[in-house]
Amino acid sequence: MTLRDDASAIWQAGVKAVDSSTAVQQQIKVHRDIIRIAGIELNLSSIGRFEIVGAGKAGAGMAHGIESAMLSSIDPSRISGWINVPADCARPLKSLCLHPARPAGINEPTAACVEGTNEILRRVALLSDNDVCIVLISGGASALLCSPVPEISLQDKLTVTRLLARSGAPIRELNLVRTQLSQVKGGRLAAACKAGVVIALIISDVIGDPLDVIGSGPTTNSPSQARLALTVLSDRGLLADTPKSVIDFLQWRTEQKEPDQRSFDHVTNVVVASNSIAVDAAAEKAKQLGYHVVSLGSANAGDAATEGRNLFQLMKSLHSPHSSTTSEAICVLSGGEPTVTLGSTQLMATHSVGKGGRNQELVLAAITAFQNPDDWMNMLILSGGTDGEDGPTDAAGAFADSELLSEIVKHKLQPANFLERHDSYSFFESVRGLLKTGPTHTNVMDLRIGLVRRAESPAF
Repeated sequence: MTLRDDASAIWQAGVKAVDSSTAVQQQIKVHRDIIRIAGIELNLSSIGRFEIVGAGKAGAGMAHGIESAMLSSIDPSRISGWINVPADCARPLKSLCLHPARPAGINEPTAACVEGTNEILRRVALLSDNDVCIVLISGGASALLCSPVPEISLQDKLTVTRLLARSGAPIRELNLVRTQLSQVKGGRLAAACKAGVVIALIISDVIGDPLDVIGSGPTTNSPSQARLALTVLSDRGLLADTPKSVIDFLQWRTEQKEPDQRSFDHVTNVVVASNSIAVDAAAEKAKQLGYHVVSLGSANAGDAATEGRNLFQLMKSLHSPHSSTTSEAICVLSGGEPTVTLGSTQLMATHSVGKGGRNQELVLAAITAFQNPDDWMNMLILSGGTDGEDGPTDAAGAFADSELLSEIVKHKLQPANFLERHDSYSFFESVRGLLKTGPTHTNVMDLRIGLVRRAESPAF
């Protein structure tokens, strides 16, 4: 097997371990007249109906898991639901509707997303105390579950979200601001739900698995943070470009009396899959293939380009004969989610920005810093989004090795030029370095693999 074969096998093992359908099925057990959901035991005879709602890139797989766990034991007429998913994930199911809420590869809400979210709000408002609502939340839910407050248009909300993303704002800041402008985020979905029992099954795409941040916390009670949202926009120098309606609404909300704390005693939130599970599974596969594993954990954020350079520098140190690591084959694993800073609105208007994503940029930065094919001898980096999407592209990420570096030299490409304009997709497409998987139906941030074969080991 080649380094590419090994890297692909290790990455796929990580993704398989967080399969969304399996993760959900494991949380639901039906035995005679008892159903156990995420450890909560309920008597089927006392339940009116089950409403399944949610959103996310893993929504299709999670919905399939629900049907597999429940339909064989429960009358299908008691089960219905609506889940917002990317268009390329929508397909017919037996009892649940998968609603195409946005086009594939465009991680922003659309009018179809708002329509689907309003349908979810309508459904949960019709439930009664003897009903059970299961909420399926996964990465991408912030963009797939969208219903702006009446004072804000969808376009204005998109504008402020794009400004934050281009400034390099981490997911916590993005979600904090979005939550203040939403009728569904920050626990508002759970507050609108009239079911007696609400159980959220969550696939985490955020470092540390904070419930209030994953999908902007639609089932997690959180206080108003309008003042902090204004601070985020101010600190990033975005107030002048932010739509007036957004500023006015946030200022109005800061002046309002905080409402009484809502009771969330009937709501249970459970994380069923996360990046750490994927990293652990990738580590196990790497060990099976004969690699000594160096794990950097699942909390790696920061600037994507910086992360790429640092990762390869670490690999070079492990490759050195002077390294304290004596293993002939080494696998460096890294999970998390770095960001790409595109620049200010003024800069964006005067410079052409290309196409790519954080994983592609991370690998391109490593190449830019180390352009000699000899530096890459018996070494490889693969970085991919576990959801199969990397930025607004059809690629999950990219990889680089000595063979690819030789292609760069052969075609006289200048990696620095592509990196400067954030055009990593065009670069890797030209040298066949894109990682394409299609939708994986899960989403636990990114998984990076660095493979090192020491000089004294036999060639692959």
